[in-house]
Amino acid sequence: MTLRELVKDDLDALLELYRQLHQQDLPLPERSAIACVWGEALRSDDIRYYGCLVSGRLVSSCTVAVLPNLTRACRPYALLENVVTHRDFRRRGYGKAVLQSALDFAWERGCYKVMLMTGRLDEGTFRFYEAVGFRGDRKQAFVMEPP
Repeated sequence: MTLRELVKDDLDALLELYRQLHQQDLPLPERSAIACVWGEALRSDDIRYYGCLVSGRLVSSCTVAVLPNLTRACRPYALLENVVTHRDFRRRGYGKAVLQSALDFAWERGCYKVMLMTGRLDEGTFRFYEAVGFRGDRKQAFVMEPP
């Protein structure tokens, strides 16, 4: 197992892994638009993509973004998104490993909290996040999507 920040050349493997996130998703834009978004994310000091590779194959990933904040003594907070492990590699610690890398980044940046939401509503997913240390009883999430 190799755990590391993802880099420019990891884009195709990451997009392939993201197919595990949703049964149906919006179609991707043209390659130049994808590359532009990827480049912008990689240039940011406040965003990291972490990946776990097994025999050179990307099998798990998550994204962390650190956001500035004017409360909590101006300490930032972080959001985790797109936590995914390939279905053939689940329950082996790879997801926990990428989450721990993201958490380490957030704590090093002085974040006072890290938040995530999940669209999965099964108890196994909840237990996974709780085993890492997240609490589902502290906050209520609300989501709005464009009409």
